[in-house]
Amino acid sequence: MRGDDIGQPLLEIRHLEKRFALDQGFLETLRFRKGHITRERREVHAVNDVSLGIARGEALCVVGESGCGKSTVARLIAGLLTPSSGSVHYDGTRIDTLSGRALRPFRRKMQMIFQNPYASLNPRMTIQQTLEEPVRNHFHGLPRAQVEDKVAEVMRAVGVDPNWAKRYPHEFSGGQRQRIAIARALTVDPDFVVADEPISALDVSIQAQVLNLMLEAKDERGLTYLFITHDLSVVQHFGTRVAVLYLGTLCELADTATLFANPRHPYTKALLSAVPQLKDDHPNHIRLRGEIPTPINMPTGCPFKSRCSYANDRCGAEQPRPLRQPDGALVACHAVEEDRLG
Repeated sequence: MRGDDIGQPLLEIRHLEKRFALDQGFLETLRFRKGHITRERREVHAVNDVSLGIARGEALCVVGESGCGKSTVARLIAGLLTPSSGSVHYDGTRIDTLSGRALRPFRRKMQMIFQNPYASLNPRMTIQQTLEEPVRNHFHGLPRAQVEDKVAEVMRAVGVDPNWAKRYPHEFSGGQRQRIAIARALTVDPDFVVADEPISALDVSIQAQVLNLMLEAKDERGLTYLFITHDLSVVQHFGTRVAVLYLGTLCELADTATLFANPRHPYTKALLSAVPQLKDDHPNHIRLRGEIPTPINMPTGCPFKSRCSYANDRCGAEQPRPLRQPDGALVACHAVEEDRLG
């Protein structure tokens, strides 16, 4: 089912799944079971039946602990990975089945900012070359003077002096590199930006500057963001809505204010309880029991059941589906559906 109800979204994913094969060769698939040789294919279930839409002009934040599938979702949407099943739609057009020339216009409209600014910039290219490359690829025949003007304009927009364009990435700090990575995304005038933890590799003192820069670009250029993060304090500052993932499945989807004021899913409650609060004299941290199940052999029923204190027999047998709550949130939890949380 769909993960929200926002009318015609700019971007929509439907029943998206991604599995990575662990056994590549024939011999790796052979197993000895009960005196017989059998063939088994092992797979990592990274994303499992995720559906949601992103409205034009909003910033949807995707949160969850490491390994929950956040970055895989981002790469599936950006076209860097091919879905095992499901579909990706941009402005009403299915794009995950497109390739080559048919996909090219969507490549320009959808850009990505990566997590590590030390790895995402080519060390052998000057900043001028790095920023000119996407312009030349997507705007064929544009005069050189206009290309240079566009590069200088986006450099100024992100707070980088255009006179530094002849320098190489190693001559810049981490914050400056990430500004350049943002500038690279903006050179082709995109509508939609996928940001995969763009500030996690930066010093805390620089993170707010980069976040504010991205918000300014959103307002000035009418951008729509899919923002991947594990930092919930960033979500409060940046996001309009929040999607919570656990083991590749969607647990909860709600407006930012609604999620922080009234989290429903037990996993969401545990995540928010871990956020430090200066005003709390007696913090009430929720300690999750049990171990995270392996994504190789996905458990039946609810993927969170082994760590949830509210789990019952139904949770072990039936996977919950996202259901609409009175406040508009979508929650996939049998305990919430049956009003067992108290």
